[in-house]
Amino acid sequence: MPQTEFEISTRGQGLYEFTHDVTRWISELSAHGGQGLLTLFVRHTSCSLLIQENADPEVQSDLRAFFHRLVPPTTDPSMQYLTHTYEGPDDMPAHIKAAMMPVSLTIPVRQGAMVLGTWQGIYLFEHRNAPHIRCVSAHFSA
Repeated sequence: MPQTEFEISTRGQGLYEFTHDVTRWISELSAHGGQGLLTLFVRHTSCSLLIQENADPEVQSDLRAFFHRLVPPTTDPSMQYLTHTYEGPDDMPAHIKAAMMPVSLTIPVRQGAMVLGTWQGIYLFEHRNAPHIRCVSAHFSA
């Protein structure tokens, strides 16, 4: 059962597509038309994984704006009830966002390719302001 890690460098809050990296790895594993199940798991508590539209970048900016409005930084007066603030005003909101969104994805693989929709891509959704290197563990089972 093959496993690997994907490292995703972020530059702050936003969605970072890594579909092509996963596609390349799956195609190397499935050179003979394999099928099975791919599991992706992000090993951090302040970012998430999403399958989302990859054609129109406005979808990504709208998602980021929506979650910023839903869970603003701790400097916003509406967030004064939060007590975990010593790692910066974006930290606890990042944990809340990660608790609301998936940290793992399961994707079927058929004939050596992920079964994704036409406009679907795999994204790491970074919830922190500072750049990070995020690790996503991948497991393929045939």
